[in-house]
Amino acid sequence: MNKLFFGDNLAVLRETIPSDSVDLIYLDPPFNSNVEYNILYGTRRAGPSESQSHTFDDMWRWGPAPQRALNETADRHLQAGALLDSFQRVFPKSDMMAYLAMMAVRLIELHRVLKPTGSLYLHCDPTASHYLKILLDAIFGPERFLNEITWKRTSSHNTAKRYGNVADHLLFYSKTENYTWNPQYVPFSAEQLARYKKGDDGRLYKAENLTADRANSNSGKFEWRGVTPPPTRGWGYTLGQLEKWWAEGRILTRKDGAPRMDGLKVYLDELRGQPLQSIWTDIERVGNTSRERIGYPTQKPLVLLERVINSSTNKGDIVLDPFCGCGTAIEAAEKLERKWVGIDVTYLAIHVIEGRLEKAFGPLVRQTYQLFGRPEDASDARALAARDWLEFQKWAVMVLGGLPKDKPGADGGIDGIIRYHRVGIEQPNRAVVSVKGGVHVGVDAIHKLKSVVQREKAELGVLVCLDPPTPAMIAEAASEGEVGPRSRRVSKIQIINVDMLFTADPVRLPGMLDPPEAVGSSMVRKRSKGGRKRVEGQGELLLPITGTQTPKPAKRSANRSIRPVEIEVTRPRLRTK
Repeated sequence: MNKLFFGDNLAVLRETIPSDSVDLIYLDPPFNSNVEYNILYGTRRAGPSESQSHTFDDMWRWGPAPQRALNETADRHLQAGALLDSFQRVFPKSDMMAYLAMMAVRLIELHRVLKPTGSLYLHCDPTASHYLKILLDAIFGPERFLNEITWKRTSSHNTAKRYGNVADHLLFYSKTENYTWNPQYVPFSAEQLARYKKGDDGRLYKAENLTADRANSNSGKFEWRGVTPPPTRGWGYTLGQLEKWWAEGRILTRKDGAPRMDGLKVYLDELRGQPLQSIWTDIERVGNTSRERIGYPTQKPLVLLERVINSSTNKGDIVLDPFCGCGTAIEAAEKLERKWVGIDVTYLAIHVIEGRLEKAFGPLVRQTYQLFGRPEDASDARALAARDWLEFQKWAVMVLGGLPKDKPGADGGIDGIIRYHRVGIEQPNRAVVSVKGGVHVGVDAIHKLKSVVQREKAELGVLVCLDPPTPAMIAEAASEGEVGPRSRRVSKIQIINVDMLFTADPVRLPGMLDPPEAVGSSMVRKRSKGGRKRVEGQGELLLPITGTQTPKPAKRSANRSIRPVEIEVTRPRLRTK
């Protein structure tokens, strides 16, 4: 069965993925681009929402975690460890060293899980591609390098005082020389088609050379039907093959009836197309108005992943994406009848992938894979809170049907917003969500939530806490009274503990919900110049620095389904030292 993991890919690889078990690895890690990516939400009636969710920072700083990764690389792989030691002498404790150390320790594990017949494609850009290639040479061996594929993802990218960066690179490696390979073809260009002419039988053909370079070989140096190739050349085919083509009338002749050395007829209708080369210009990026676009930062085209998977796997093979982001490789593998394993460290990505699969293949697709790492009960939720508080916050807000905010504390006590419409009222209403942890949550948390609700002019306030509220908290929340129409009065301040997150409708809303959707391009254009910008290129997901996870088998529970949330990219914020 297919598998989707929510957690640190290094921990998942080491603890759950057996050696020599994967046929193809495609990874689109961060590119060390020094960019911060966010998600912007909106609803059809209300337009763009100010609710943002921080997706990942593609920036690295030297610290204990990269140092630990550097040490683990040296312990696990002699050549890779020696290479990083050399880098460290040139770039001591630099941001690039932090990035390479975190990549190295994972690439070692990816090499381990790859089958002898397997291949790896590492998607990157020029920021660190040259270092990554040397690192892959150290781990796979330089003889296992097959191609550096250039994908022209856009025609123009304006950058001050340098040439526009319009291409990404895919570093293609195999584990052994006996790797799976299925040649791919693209249509002939107009220039190539112009070389064909119509024969007497009406078929288009071109003439190809029957000889080959034999300057350092005696192969093919024989006379055939009165013709002998020049001293530095010889026949490129066996005598038997030449006679077969002659009998079939596929050899053009000279005036004297002898075969032409450049006279092999190659018919256009027998060709599958031009064999695919290492520069790909025929696949466009996911455009702003593309139906394929789901708004996730750095989304790659589905056809790009289909090409990679078709080239290096067969039906039933296993595809692994350890940085699966919005799940393009996962959808492509499912579509092409491959098995798949996806890993991601952010719950937002897992949420998007599940929605994407259901949209593409229907609700029954959920029966074809197991999800590991998502909280299935209160104990799981508390474990997630202890391991990664930010991801717990995002998960809790999404369970409540809300939209996560950016970073903890970045918005004055707001961790999420639930947007809804009261029946008969056109303007949307909001419920402010505040997620609190620890054992010292008390009445003060209610006081703060009240002030936030008043400041934001929200209708409701929702406090999520790990433990049941104290009697004093319940009394203070009740003192704020109720809101809503007579037919559905609800408490203005509501307290939800972690156990309630696994029940149906833990939050009571005084109206009808309006599901959030991706903001349309027309809405985007109405924003100010500093408001929104599409993002091209870069890796799909944060490379986790800390934290481990032991995935547990998926099981059925009373956990309520999470309302689908579609997303849209906001402008990245560049950071400099």
